[in-house]
Amino acid sequence: MRDAVIVEAVRTPIGRGKPGGSLAHVHPVALLSHTLRALIERSGVDPALVDDVIGGTVDQVGEQAMNTTRYAWLGAGLPETVPATTVDRQCGSSQQAVHFAAQGVLSGAYDIAIACGVESMSRVPMWSNVPPGADPFGPGVAARYPGGLVPQGISAELIAAKWSLGRAAMDEFAAASHHKAARAWEAGLFDAEVVPYEDVRRDASIRPGTTPEILAGLRPAFEDPGFAERFPQIDWSVTAGNSSPVNDGASAVLVMAADTARALGLRPLARLHSFAVTGSDPLLMLTGVIPATEKALRRGGLDLADIDLFEINEAFASVVLAWQQETGADPAKVNVHGGAIALGHPLGASGTRLTTTLVHALRARGARYGLQAMCEAGGLANAMIVEAL
Repeated sequence: MRDAVIVEAVRTPIGRGKPGGSLAHVHPVALLSHTLRALIERSGVDPALVDDVIGGTVDQVGEQAMNTTRYAWLGAGLPETVPATTVDRQCGSSQQAVHFAAQGVLSGAYDIAIACGVESMSRVPMWSNVPPGADPFGPGVAARYPGGLVPQGISAELIAAKWSLGRAAMDEFAAASHHKAARAWEAGLFDAEVVPYEDVRRDASIRPGTTPEILAGLRPAFEDPGFAERFPQIDWSVTAGNSSPVNDGASAVLVMAADTARALGLRPLARLHSFAVTGSDPLLMLTGVIPATEKALRRGGLDLADIDLFEINEAFASVVLAWQQETGADPAKVNVHGGAIALGHPLGASGTRLTTTLVHALRARGARYGLQAMCEAGGLANAMIVEAL
């Protein structure tokens, strides 16, 4: 079987997802176009050689409808002959795109593919694709879960309760994420991965001066009397400060067969080693990263101790802390340049953003194996292991 390798990985700076945010003026198709153009230019690959472009976008409506990835490719001035598609595995959409791209290469269906993603939460807010009063779940789900499914914030609270994660621990984790991200920027560790957009050069959500004491002053973000009665175990400790913000951004990675890279004279950044997807309880919803990690390690023939760096998406601090408890992973290896709580979580772009950060961090540290995992709405998760080359 052929090896699938990543030869380039880039992302935009991440803007705050609100009116007046640093990237709020940019159409999501244009944001992804910019990223795809930069990926091709940095790699030097003839874009006509690309077999497919697979992109992730979560809220596929309005300006993010109609196969955003295809129009981003065309908007970048790239060859019309190259196809593109847009996938939705919720927050893991662009990580799923990496899986699909790599699997296409490994199977021989592709020689070169691009995985990418974009989300403009300023211009297309969450749930824009569900009109008021609409039921996106259907009667079968209602019958199976008669108490009803819950928002992700409630799931984060349920995780905090189940794993006995106190407010102080979550706020401390969140503050550390901001500090790590700020230090990484100051040390130039993001320079290799970030392609500025116009005069936007840095991630906008990082708060270098935040502390656990400051975060302790924030009110619970999801407290609700109805859910309090249904779930009396919740102590309402999830806040805007220990959750990821809403954001705008795009990211992309160039995947190809190792022999194709050699023929083109390209030096790969990493080999795509193993993959896993899992389903889990849709009420807890965000715990799938735990079995997905175990499955990716098992499929890769590796142990947790073999992994040098982890990128676990910081949708909420409780998710990563519960994952750490269950896996026993060394916290010093987790999200070493900060995570989504600080850097931001532009939904459809986050999977390839994690991949981009991970492969560059492995190379910068001279490390070998990295594992990334993402929790996703509906009780889903993706995990993937890469090997630096």
